[in-house]
Amino acid sequence: MHAIAGTIALVIAALVSAPADAQTYPSRPINMIVPFPPGGNTDIMARALQTAMSAAVGQTIVIINKGGAAGTLGLIDVMRSAPDGYTVALSPNNPVTAQPHLQKLPYSMDSFRYICLTYYAPYVLIAGPKAPFKTFDEFVKFAKAKPQNLVYGHPGLASQPHLGMLAVLKAIGVDGLGVPFTGAGPMAQALHSGTIMAITETPAVAAASHLPILAALSETRLAPLPNVPTMKELRHPATSFTAGGVIAPGNTPPAVVATLEKACAVATARPEYRAIAARLNVEPRYLPGAAFRKLFEVDSLDNADAVKRMGPAGGK
Repeated sequence: MHAIAGTIALVIAALVSAPADAQTYPSRPINMIVPFPPGGNTDIMARALQTAMSAAVGQTIVIINKGGAAGTLGLIDVMRSAPDGYTVALSPNNPVTAQPHLQKLPYSMDSFRYICLTYYAPYVLIAGPKAPFKTFDEFVKFAKAKPQNLVYGHPGLASQPHLGMLAVLKAIGVDGLGVPFTGAGPMAQALHSGTIMAITETPAVAAASHLPILAALSETRLAPLPNVPTMKELRHPATSFTAGGVIAPGNTPPAVVATLEKACAVATARPEYRAIAARLNVEPRYLPGAAFRKLFEVDSLDNADAVKRMGPAGGK
């Protein structure tokens, strides 16, 4: 009887303490893993969120940069962390929605809880000043003239800019010859020199390098680029974007997720956060967990199809 009574007491204690733990969360600093090196857009957006979200949760948020393997190393750390809300990540879509289709990884979409989307940036089709086309119609005509007539750049297979260009190629029904580079800077230089003819990237890259934009890969025209038509308007619907948000290990308790989601909503609405997003030419877009996950699920399906269509040279 004493043993049974002791067991019952333990069960009751566990049931009582579970909500108490949720109510006291967070009681210590939260680590936010950024799966890329310091200084890039993901890191800058994380640090902007760090300040605003720390105030919202009443605890310090510590940024930990863990770059490597196209962002997957940092997400593996998150997946393997205790699901207690004290280790989260600020991750863009590509490591979650594209890389699992390209390489064998220990995680999938279901390995994470999706807390909130914090920023969104549609891609645009950018031409080189020496390219043999000046308009989107000329671009299509040139690309269709013969297989792999179009030489384009990207920063690695299944990177987000590569997937953006694959979306363009699929929409117009052509192939292209992809040339890999180490990042947006070298790609922009290659565009200026005429080594490559086009890329897809964020409007910020085009503005920084003074490169012409042929089309927007978005559902509607972009506010900073009101004169740039969308691919849909040009009769070749295609979308591509980079977007980031807060994710946590898959078994993180709902009460903890709710606390983080609420703090995220407050943080992304703060003027300081929105000002930094504006400087990077990204939209400070908040989505709660369910809508955030849905956005990434659709992107994952599109990326799975794109990866299947990739040839050895990175074309269609």
